[in-house]
Amino acid sequence: MSRRELDAAQIYDPLLRASYEACRELNARHGKTYYLATLLLPPAKRPYVHALYGFARYADDIVDDINSNRSLQQRSDALASLSNRFFSDLARGRSDDNVCRAVIDTVHRWQIPHAHFEAFLNSMSMDLNVSEYQTYDDLYTYVYGSAAVIGLQMVPILEPSSPKALSSATDLGVAFQLANFVRDVGEDLQRGRVYLPMQEVESFGLTRADLERRVVDDRLRHLLDHQIARVRMLAARARQGIDLLHPTSRPCIEAARVLYCGIVDEVERIDYDVFAKRATVPMRRRLSVALPAWRRAMHERRRAA
Repeated sequence: MSRRELDAAQIYDPLLRASYEACRELNARHGKTYYLATLLLPPAKRPYVHALYGFARYADDIVDDINSNRSLQQRSDALASLSNRFFSDLARGRSDDNVCRAVIDTVHRWQIPHAHFEAFLNSMSMDLNVSEYQTYDDLYTYVYGSAAVIGLQMVPILEPSSPKALSSATDLGVAFQLANFVRDVGEDLQRGRVYLPMQEVESFGLTRADLERRVVDDRLRHLLDHQIARVRMLAARARQGIDLLHPTSRPCIEAARVLYCGIVDEVERIDYDVFAKRATVPMRRRLSVALPAWRRAMHERRRAA
């Protein structure tokens, strides 16, 4: 499958093909829902999306490498090294790094603004230094760089008909990340982080110490329900921008929107017990979304051809 995608994207250099394949493997291993949605894109577009996801995972693995013996300072140094190397490679137009090689190629082919990568790496640095956010605006600064810019990086590849698609991509990226935060409250606490605005936590009668006790009560349910409402509002607002994308791109993004934001439905289904259980979208739900989306994707590809 990857060979067909690379040929369709007219990527023939052996080193470059190996780099794109490494990014595809990162996507397949770590981003199962994203990867499933990516398969709905035309083959010629998939390698570039894999490259962008691969870079995000590459940096995230440095930040969250808490199971190794590397200290916080060592992880910070490793992230700074990646950042310096990446922007130097961007300037010269090529990279010797097996992941960054494909990313640099993607950025230049699709003229993706470098500022999106600056914002992303800044948010990755925040993960090493910030353990909680007081307000939603504070959290949004982090989320913009950690998630919204991933959507903005993808927009050129998805070939929008209007710049208005950028605001929808921002909303969708934020919705995805906030859905993650709702699901991963317990896991994030293990990493020493809280990604729920502390003002909102306190407004529901909770403290960080309460969260760390990992008790599910009505206060927590109401707090998470408030976060879920925000995810759904952003997902609904982002829906309008999907129609501004190229017709062959729409089934992929709509399927990703439904499936990834559907995580919050599963949080409700497990009665908000985000400490003892991991909310996942069941396979039957994934198939019920993916199969009709696949039919629409094939129809649009035939029309485009």
